[in-house]
Amino acid sequence: MTTRTEIINILTKKTLGLTFVLSAAAFAYAQQKVNVTGNIVDKQNNPVPYASVTFSSKTNKIFSDAVLADEKGNYTLQLVPGNYDVTVEAIGFRKITSTKMIGGGSVGSISIEAENPGTVTPTKNIEGVTITAAAPKPYRVELDKKTYDPSTDLISKGGSLQDVLANVPSVSVDTDGTVSMRGSSNVRFLINGKPSALLGIDDGANALQSIPADQIEKIEVISNPSSKFEASGTAGILNIILKKNKRVGFNGSVTGSLGYLPTTSLNTNLSWRRNNLTWFLNGGGGYRESKGENNSDTWYNFPNADVPKESHQESTSENNGKNYNATTGFVYDFSDRTSVNASGTIRGFNSESNGNTFREEFFLSRNEFSERLDDGYGRNLALQGDFGLDHKFDDKGQNIALSLSLQRNKSNSNSVAREYISGVRDFVYEDENALVNDLSFKDLLAQNSLNRSIVGKADYELPIGEKSKLEAGYRLDINRNNYENDVNRQDQDNMTLTQLPLFTNTTDYKETFNAAYAQFKSKIGNFGYQLGLRNEYSVINIDYANLQGDKILKDKKYNNIFPSVYLSYDLGKDNQLLLNFSKRIDRPRSFFMVPYARYSNPRSVFEGNIDLDPSYVDSYEVGYSIQKRKLTINPTLYYRHSTDDTKMLSYRKDERENVVYTKPINLGTEDRYGLDFNFSYDPVSWLKLMGGLDLYGYKSEGTAQYDALDRDGNTVVRTRDFAGDGFSTRARLNTTFRIDKTFSVQLQGQYRGGEKTATTEQKPMYGMNLGASKTIWNGNGTFTFNIQDVFNTRNRTVKTFNEDLTSESYMKWMPRQFALSFTYRFRQGEKVEAPRRKKDINSNAGGDDDMPPM
Repeated sequence: MTTRTEIINILTKKTLGLTFVLSAAAFAYAQQKVNVTGNIVDKQNNPVPYASVTFSSKTNKIFSDAVLADEKGNYTLQLVPGNYDVTVEAIGFRKITSTKMIGGGSVGSISIEAENPGTVTPTKNIEGVTITAAAPKPYRVELDKKTYDPSTDLISKGGSLQDVLANVPSVSVDTDGTVSMRGSSNVRFLINGKPSALLGIDDGANALQSIPADQIEKIEVISNPSSKFEASGTAGILNIILKKNKRVGFNGSVTGSLGYLPTTSLNTNLSWRRNNLTWFLNGGGGYRESKGENNSDTWYNFPNADVPKESHQESTSENNGKNYNATTGFVYDFSDRTSVNASGTIRGFNSESNGNTFREEFFLSRNEFSERLDDGYGRNLALQGDFGLDHKFDDKGQNIALSLSLQRNKSNSNSVAREYISGVRDFVYEDENALVNDLSFKDLLAQNSLNRSIVGKADYELPIGEKSKLEAGYRLDINRNNYENDVNRQDQDNMTLTQLPLFTNTTDYKETFNAAYAQFKSKIGNFGYQLGLRNEYSVINIDYANLQGDKILKDKKYNNIFPSVYLSYDLGKDNQLLLNFSKRIDRPRSFFMVPYARYSNPRSVFEGNIDLDPSYVDSYEVGYSIQKRKLTINPTLYYRHSTDDTKMLSYRKDERENVVYTKPINLGTEDRYGLDFNFSYDPVSWLKLMGGLDLYGYKSEGTAQYDALDRDGNTVVRTRDFAGDGFSTRARLNTTFRIDKTFSVQLQGQYRGGEKTATTEQKPMYGMNLGASKTIWNGNGTFTFNIQDVFNTRNRTVKTFNEDLTSESYMKWMPRQFALSFTYRFRQGEKVEAPRRKKDINSNAGGDDDMPPM
């Protein structure tokens, strides 16, 4: 029989297959245990729901275990046969302990006695108190979303939101921090149900890394959002719910971590709750270093004397970032039905980067070497204030929630790029090191952006009978972004700085949209349905100017109706068939509509497209859900049809110049279809499995035309065909097994299959993570150790091809990392599961079991 020591030794093997082997071996080890059932009743033989039942082995503490009874007082678990002390605890009942001989089967009913009512002290403003004896299920399926609880994820402890997302069902995180769902990166992020300054404007992976994993309570994966949500995000919505403590008195936790590449963090979650007032503080900061590598080979299809026929490039980068964030606020209950809340958030991120790019270019009559040194500095400061009022009209569920969010995000980025060029004629190589002594030019780039947002919402709920509910709401979004780009060049022969007018510009972008929705939810027998309709009216105003004399005023207006339909049918207990449809919109990101918004180097220029329009998606899903105490299975078939799909066009305006431009365009249609299969399974008390498999296909159609100058300087019209199709796979398996009651080990394997489009081909990628956790001090302290990318295999290899060039590139965003973290918890009082008011400061954002508002 395979032992646990042998299982751990297998860690020297490689990647995803190792995880499957470990899971099978761990399951085999569990076969020595037997099933044990029983139920808890009171003296009148009535079931006692949610009692805590603890089995303490008299021979070996490692065999001890605990379980929580269900709503009918029944429980099931697996134990090694032997003598056990059985302790039963429940609110309002006396604690009892008895001895049982466990050999398998039922241990019968255990009767417990109610406490003397005179000795019970009433607790004000509490509807129920729960003692939790088992870890929460990490994955749960609901009518319109999937919920992931990261509390049992050892690998992301001490990490960031980006680390947590790597293990969320239906979600993938690329090596550069790009987040996608079912192969599409058009994902909408929400914090507590609304856009947030915590995620910044457009700072991508930096924003994900600045939110500590320890502050995240759960993540809602909404692959096909209902009309209650804003219609943006064609791939779906990820709603990040931050923690809120539910215990009376003063409670909290502090987590510190230290790792390599050098990374440190210190985060805390504090709360104080007494009578009608709850105060909380979540905050922390950290430092992180990263290293990147990017190599590419390019072959050009139109070589001449001034344009290379091929080039080779090697780039390395080193980055470090310091982040801090703090959120503090309060909730005050005026009465059992009315409460107000207010909170403030500050988030800062400062970064420094150093890059080195060495390039060899082979022309028809000469070779040329160049080296580019980049030094960058970035500063980002975000502020957010939230205010809310919740009121219950009655005790039947009729309520209204009003909220206002004010947000401000300022980002400053400055960089200096020095380029050195040395020409070598007649293919005779000179000393490559000599080129660093001859400065050809120096570019100074300054990019500043300022975002100000106002989000106001009103959400109303009206129960109709026992099984129906009407929901309606209104939302106002006012977003204003200001971009300032300033690029100066200092040539070798002229030390005076000269502005480059093509890239020096200012843009004021303002978008206002009003949205209203209504949806009705009901159930008839085993059949449930939810019908919704949403209307969004958007007004966009763009004021653009640059030093070339261009002055553009652009106004755009959209009015769209977005229906949603959700159907469910209960096939049996815990078995459900799900069918849904929704219409979505992909609004262009604001900087996509700013001409010449990004300048990275003279050979690569990003062009905005001021005429870019939204694309629209019709999304269909058919799913099946089995949710048992130990098993959750959720296969989903999906199909998405996009019109006016946004594609990135990379091209050369002038074939006599070695400059590649990239711009977003509206182009044709895209169809995506596939099977998204997710599961979680706890075969025994010490083993947990969670995995996912996404099999998806894609088909694009569309042709783009653009003007270019050929080698003779003549204007020609070129055509780019984006038609293509393919099929790909993504897989994940997460295995957690408990060595004893205080020590657990987790393995996570990931695989992403190759993918090919009309202009790119991406090779497969795989990797493995490892985590371990040790609890001390009666559960108040926890050490966690994890390794990201154990075998250092995560990288991205892409081939690009079109009529201008063929390129092969290799990118590695981060090398192998490891971290050690420690969490200390201090707490008082009992846990409050359901306060009398309907919502608290975060639940109006989706923190409860209801669907979050708009």
